[in-house]
Amino acid sequence: MPVTFAEACGFITDWHRHHRPPQGHKFSLGIAQDQKLVGVAVVGRPVARMLDDGHTLEVTRVAVADSVPNGCSMLYAAAWRAAKALGYRRLITYTQHGESGASLRAAGWRIVATRPPTPGWSRTARPRADHGVDHIARLRWQPPH
Repeated sequence: MPVTFAEACGFITDWHRHHRPPQGHKFSLGIAQDQKLVGVAVVGRPVARMLDDGHTLEVTRVAVADSVPNGCSMLYAAAWRAAKALGYRRLITYTQHGESGASLRAAGWRIVATRPPTPGWSRTARPRADHGVDHIARLRWQPPH
């Protein structure tokens, strides 16, 4: 189902394990059970500027209520179908070190890159608050074409 950015952000605030809502999106989609929103995916431009080529999107958040089996896999698959329908050629997302990626594998995605831990956004010249997700290695995933 289509979901507004505000609805997706509210759901992410309530249900995501370790991230805050993203800053923006190209589109968001959701899963409903009995007319109630129980899962969301937010898709936007790639966070890494070198990947922002106009043909690539990134699933920046997925959050699902505990009562939705296979919800994350459904959202990843639906996000790729929607991105392709809009003319995009590539969709990526990341998992943090320690996350299994089972939902991504179930949706047919594969690991395409390993990213080392980031130093965070803060620099001496422009301090930034750490939100608890810096200094963690990540895996980049992408669905088959």
